[in-house]
Amino acid sequence: MGENNHRPRELSEGEVRARALESLLREKGVLQGEVVDEIIDIYTNDIGPLNGARAIARAWTDPAFRSRLLENATKAVAELGIGGMEGENLVAVENTDEVHHVIVCTLCSCYPWPVLGLPPRWYKDTPYRARVVREPRAVLREFGTVVPDDSEIRVLDSNAEVRYFVIPQRPKGSEHMSEEELTALVTRDSMVGVTILPDIEPKVATR
Repeated sequence: MGENNHRPRELSEGEVRARALESLLREKGVLQGEVVDEIIDIYTNDIGPLNGARAIARAWTDPAFRSRLLENATKAVAELGIGGMEGENLVAVENTDEVHHVIVCTLCSCYPWPVLGLPPRWYKDTPYRARVVREPRAVLREFGTVVPDDSEIRVLDSNAEVRYFVIPQRPKGSEHMSEEELTALVTRDSMVGVTILPDIEPKVATR
């Protein structure tokens, strides 16, 4: 894969203005660094991945939508009002008992922002980008994820032309949950492929 596929894109006018405004507010003391960090953390872990979680929950409950998502993820998520910069060429891949997918960008940090929010720090770090290609099982174990030996692991390299995200396996025990409840189960890390969603423990009846 050529390095040109990972070329950094130019900032849009809106992004340039946003960064300039942030710098000015910091300089004037109006915007504190801790506040910015908190906002980024919320968007990285909660608000951003909610879009992807909605798409996953819909795919779990609607076979026709699942087919459209696997065929053309960009168009499918647009049905849910999801789209924008860094989401023009989305590709969804599905984890199964036979194949487990994990996403990386080996040369920079290409990432499907519209469905996953901001990339976590570890995704951009050199150790993850280098090691997950060479020793994916070892890296996944560090996330607490053990993939059975008889399951294939496919490492997919995102770039400027295509940005992958994972449809994790639906947890056992969630068969009777609503789409909204299923959305709450999906995590960012499961959509990157570094974790597996836990099964739902049956409720124990109490007297």
